[in-house]
Amino acid sequence: MAINVRKLGHALGAEVSGVDISRPIDDQTFSEINRAFLENCVLVFHDQPLTREQHVAFSRRFGELDNNLARSAHMRVPEVPEIFLVTAEPVPPGQTPGGVIGDDWHTDNSHLPVAAAASLLQAIELPDVGGDTMFCNMYRAYDALTDGMKKLIEPLQGVHMQSRAFHDLSTPERAEESWKRFPAASHPAVRVHPESGRKALYINRQVRFFVGMSHAESRPLIDYLTDHAVRPPNVYRHVWKVGDLVMWDNRCTLHMSLGDFDRTKRRHMERTTVHADRSGYEYRGPIP
Repeated sequence: MAINVRKLGHALGAEVSGVDISRPIDDQTFSEINRAFLENCVLVFHDQPLTREQHVAFSRRFGELDNNLARSAHMRVPEVPEIFLVTAEPVPPGQTPGGVIGDDWHTDNSHLPVAAAASLLQAIELPDVGGDTMFCNMYRAYDALTDGMKKLIEPLQGVHMQSRAFHDLSTPERAEESWKRFPAASHPAVRVHPESGRKALYINRQVRFFVGMSHAESRPLIDYLTDHAVRPPNVYRHVWKVGDLVMWDNRCTLHMSLGDFDRTKRRHMERTTVHADRSGYEYRGPIP
């Protein structure tokens, strides 16, 4: 039986039903799911609580998975290394909460030369309200640019770093340790999707500067392109339910987790990450 695909937003996002992804799926069904994924950029599977092993098995159909060796111990599951724990633990009443994981527009693993292709996130435990995730379509963001802007950014390489503040480049030894602990990667500002063949803007808040440009020169352009991409008509906002599995294409989307929930409640999600083709290179140059 063919799967059912229902669009959730004009810009991106679709709900898939008529398939049980906890079980092995045949090649024809997988082909239909993958086609829907390429067309809609974000897919939502409701009411499919998966074991960790089932989550990994379904994810592996899309490619090689990250084993999360670079993650902190509290974010990993030793028995199932492909699972990344995305958890906001309860904050005691009266204590000021910090941020939540992924609370700015980004694309997964872009600080690595081999970034993420797909991410598959399952909702395990949720607060009563809030904690939504927003997604935006970077194909549409690129298409909406003027020809002059496209020509300007086409040759640019953006340096993606989790934070500029972490790096101590004062001596060769300290620089080596900093780059090992906090890697950075340079990626094209415009990427051609390897499956769809379409051009997408590949810019997010983790781009700190463009190669050959200063931070001061780069920042206004990065801010403009990101703000341009995440305009409301280009965004789908997902309201989570326990048992949801949501997958998104990091090669042509940005996403952002919202911390707009009761922080005395726990929000626990589990993610697998499919490696993309290498699109960039490790960056260890000056930080302007």
